[in-house]
Amino acid sequence: MAIDEALLRSFDPITSQPVLRLYGWNPPTLSLGRFQKAAEVLDLERCRADGVAVVRRVTGGGVIYHADELTYSLVCSPSRIPAASSIKESFRVLTGFLLSFYRSLGLDPAYAADVVPEGTRLGERTAFCFAGKESFDILAGGRKIGGNAQRRLKGLVFQHGSIPLQNRAAKGLSYMQEQAPEYAEGTVSLAEYGVSEDSNSLQRKLIRAFGDYFAVELGNDVLTEREQTDMNELLVNKYSTDQWNLEGVGF
Repeated sequence: MAIDEALLRSFDPITSQPVLRLYGWNPPTLSLGRFQKAAEVLDLERCRADGVAVVRRVTGGGVIYHADELTYSLVCSPSRIPAASSIKESFRVLTGFLLSFYRSLGLDPAYAADVVPEGTRLGERTAFCFAGKESFDILAGGRKIGGNAQRRLKGLVFQHGSIPLQNRAAKGLSYMQEQAPEYAEGTVSLAEYGVSEDSNSLQRKLIRAFGDYFAVELGNDVLTEREQTDMNELLVNKYSTDQWNLEGVGF
């Protein structure tokens, strides 16, 4: 999370090239949405007993249990992406590469807004990310696969999302205060569709899908000196503190 925010902090909307970052989580971790209070939504005693870390994202939304997943983050300026009529519609623009990626794996993905039955309520806020469906959440076989969240700053777009390799939603739900079983029933993972490729292979396919969808050529890069400095500062003063992670107080 510190690296993601360092990339966002250091990004110049005029001179910087868009950045796509791919990563994973070890050990498994719970991430809170920007405006959640840990004690209100999580069983913190169980989290501590099981040694499950809790971290806060800079984006909104509900709790996500990160385990056995491929995660991406994207930083760009609005001028670098095709025009979208609204921030909500920009999710369709910025997640289009994920549909291409899932199709390359043999899945038949679609946005919730395009396939759910008429009258279905979308966009209802839930404490557990996978319990609800937004208009541009991606579904496979009618079930939600992964999740995506976005934050806008002046001249900047930051988006990140998860691609579940295995379905760990039920495990994540066990750390919530509210544990209605149906909250985890509407989710699915790549493994459940017979995808058994390793993370490196999936990263290559995701990069190919991203490049084809946006008609760009991607190259490998490392953190700049400024990004590294910002990351170290954020790690110590923000993402290692209960004040930020549990209460959302601080920066």
